[in-house]
Amino acid sequence: MASPTDVRTDLSIRLANADDDDFILGLVGRFVEFELPPWRRRGECAQGIRNDIERHLAEQPPGSHIFVAENADGERVGFLHLQFVIDYFTSAQNCHISDLAVAPAFDGQGIGAALLAHAEAWARAHHCRHLTLAVFPGNTRARALYERHGFGIDVLRMAKPVR
Repeated sequence: MASPTDVRTDLSIRLANADDDDFILGLVGRFVEFELPPWRRRGECAQGIRNDIERHLAEQPPGSHIFVAENADGERVGFLHLQFVIDYFTSAQNCHISDLAVAPAFDGQGIGAALLAHAEAWARAHHCRHLTLAVFPGNTRARALYERHGFGIDVLRMAKPVR
């Protein structure tokens, strides 16, 4: 597992503002750049994710928080979308990583790890019991990052097309 000393400290992570919308929406394609389950269509998935992020950016619903990471040069390098959720089994408040993406030019530079560390610190500060996320099985790079940072399978959601 990565330690906190492995996380970049030269990034600034702040709440997103209206000037960040195009940057954030420009990263939607990152969520479908890998092998999807055979019943999922890349365009449909990307559009669904885009619609959800657009809604959260426009409405800013309670319990939804979108952050942008910037490097020392002030370049936006990634974003993180956190939401409060209630645990189905315990009714405890959890923090869910709804979206996390790094700009392609900054892959492999520790930005994802820094965003995960920010999410964990934020969840701890807000007294959440767990930090959760969902990831497609084919997104092996993201899965490896999450596992290095202590995430494990909780509930395995399975699907079957019924057409």
